[in-house]
Amino acid sequence: MSDSPDIFAASGVEAPVDPAPAAVQPYRVLARKYRPSSFAELIGQDAMVQTLANAIKRDRLAHAFLMTGVRGVGKTSTARLIAKALNCIGEDGEGGPTISPCGKCEPCRAIAEGSFIDVIEMDAASHTGVDDVREIIEAVRYSSVSARYKIYIIDEVHMLSKNAFNALLKTLEEPPAHVKFIFATTEVNKVPITVLSRCQRFDLKRIKAEQLSAHFAYVVEQEGVQAEQEALDLIAQAAEGSVRDGLSILDQAIAHADMSDADGTEQADGTSIIKAVQIREMLGLSDRGAVRRLFGLLLEADSVALLDAIDEQYRIGVEPLSLMNGLLSLCHQVTLCKVGRASDPTLSDEAKALLNEWAEKLSYPVLHRLWQLLLKGYEEVQQAHRPREACDMALLRIVCAAEMPDPGELVKMLQQGPAASSPAASAPSPVTPPATEVPLSENKPQIALAPQDEPPAPAPDALPQDFQAVINIVGNTSPILESILVADMRIVSFSAPVIEYQSARPIAPSDIKKITDVLKDATGEIWTIKEGQGEAKPSIAEQIQMDQEAATQAILDAPLVKAAFEAFPDAELLEGDTDEVIPETRSSQA
Repeated sequence: MSDSPDIFAASGVEAPVDPAPAAVQPYRVLARKYRPSSFAELIGQDAMVQTLANAIKRDRLAHAFLMTGVRGVGKTSTARLIAKALNCIGEDGEGGPTISPCGKCEPCRAIAEGSFIDVIEMDAASHTGVDDVREIIEAVRYSSVSARYKIYIIDEVHMLSKNAFNALLKTLEEPPAHVKFIFATTEVNKVPITVLSRCQRFDLKRIKAEQLSAHFAYVVEQEGVQAEQEALDLIAQAAEGSVRDGLSILDQAIAHADMSDADGTEQADGTSIIKAVQIREMLGLSDRGAVRRLFGLLLEADSVALLDAIDEQYRIGVEPLSLMNGLLSLCHQVTLCKVGRASDPTLSDEAKALLNEWAEKLSYPVLHRLWQLLLKGYEEVQQAHRPREACDMALLRIVCAAEMPDPGELVKMLQQGPAASSPAASAPSPVTPPATEVPLSENKPQIALAPQDEPPAPAPDALPQDFQAVINIVGNTSPILESILVADMRIVSFSAPVIEYQSARPIAPSDIKKITDVLKDATGEIWTIKEGQGEAKPSIAEQIQMDQEAATQAILDAPLVKAAFEAFPDAELLEGDTDEVIPETRSSQA
C-alpha cells in the first residue's frame, strides 16, 4: 500500500478535516494514581526501608520476604518496589540491585506496568489449591528470561490451603539462586509457623495521622483542589493509619466538595473546596468541638442540656456510636494530658487549654471510672436495636454516677462515721444531746453514737432457759455443731450463759469456741461452756435411745405381744414408731 498523502483521493474518499482525537484515558482513583513508585515515596516505613537498603549494600538479600500489616499500609506496593530494586539495571544497562531504582530502564517500566515476564504476581485468595503451587514449583527450575531474579509475589498468602503450604515448604527453604519469594498478608497469624521461619518478616506499621494529613495535602495540591486543614485532619483520623483508606475517602470528598468559594460564588476555574463540615456529613462524624461540649456537660451533670446536645448531634446526622467513640477518645486524651503525654498535634490551642484544665480538675479514679462507664455504654449502643435510646441511657447513667462518691471517699465516710459524712451533722442539734464516743478497740476508729442509738442490753429472760433452747439456736446456724450438742454433751449444770458438761465423746476446743461464738451472736452475751464435775444427765441422744429402749420393752411386756411370740417363736419385733407397732402386731395375731 502506498504511503502517499493522496491515499484518500486515490481511493475516492474525502480526507477528514481534523484527525481523530486520541482515546480518552479512563479516570484512575487516587489510591492507584498515587501508589509509591520508589522507596522515597513510601511513607511511614523507614525502618523497613533502612533494613532493605543495608541488605542490598552488603549483598545479604534473603530468598523470601513476608510483608504483614493492616490494609492499605503498602504491602503489595512494597513487594513491587523490592522487585524493582532487585532487577533494576540503570539507565545505562550496567547497574545492579539498588534501593533507589531508576524507574526508566526496561525492567523498572515493565514492573510498574505489571507486564514484566519475570515478576509473577499471584492472588492466593483465588489460587488456593495445591495445583497452583505445583505450577510455581515446576516453573522455579527454569532461569529468568531477561531479569536478574525471577520474583514471585503472592498476595494474601494466608488464604493458601494447608496442602498448598506443605507443597511449597521445601522449595521455599532452598529455592534456586535466581528466585525470590515475596509474600503479603493481613492475617499473619494464619500463616503456618513453618513458612514464617523460612521468611524475612517485615511488619508494616500504621501511618501516623499527621503524616497522612501531610500526604493528603500534597495529593489535593497535585489534583488542583483546595481543602481546609481540618478536613484533611478528619480524613486522616478516619483512615485509621491506612493510606489506601484515606485516599479512597479523599477521592469521595473531592467528588462531594462544593465548587464555590467562601462567599458561595462558583469558582472561575471550577476547582473544588473540601470543607470539614462536609467531611463530617459525608462520614457521619461528630464535630470535635461538639464532643468537647458534650463532655463538659457530662462533667457538670446537666441532664437536660446533655439530652438537648445529643438530640442536636443526632438531628444533623451523627451516629450514636460515633458520638460514644468521640467521647471515649476525648476521655483518653484528657488522661494522656494528666500524665504529661503530648496531646494530638491537630488540636487547636483552645482545645489544648480545655484538655489541660480538665486534666487538672479530674483525678485518676474519676477518669478511670468515666472511661469504664463510656466503654460499657459504647458496647451497649453497638449491640442495641435502638442505638439512639441506648446512647441517652448510657450518658444519663454517667450523670447519675457523677453524684455518687468514689470508693475512696466512701471508705473515709465509713471510717469517720455519720458525724463527718455531712456538714449538717457536724454541728450538734439543739434537740439532740451531745454525742458520746464509744471506743471499740485500739486499732479501730471511734464511732460517735448518741445515747439513744446505743444497742439495748438483752433482757435476762431473753436468754435460753434450757439446754434444748441452746440446741435450737445453734442448729439454725450449723447442723454439725448441733449434732455435737445432741450426741456428745452430758449436762452437769445449766445456768445461762454458763454451761457445765461432761463429754460422751471427745470434743475439740475449736468446736466449743464455734458454739460460743454462735450463742454470742444470737444473744449478745459471752457464753462459757466448760467441763464440770459431779453427776451429769445423759446426753440428748442417749436420752432418746433410752426412751426408745423403754418403749420397746413396754411393747414386749404387753400380754398380747407375749402370746404372739409364744405362738410364733421365730417372730421379730420390727423397729418403728410405738404407736404403729402395736396395731400391726394385733393384726398379725388376728
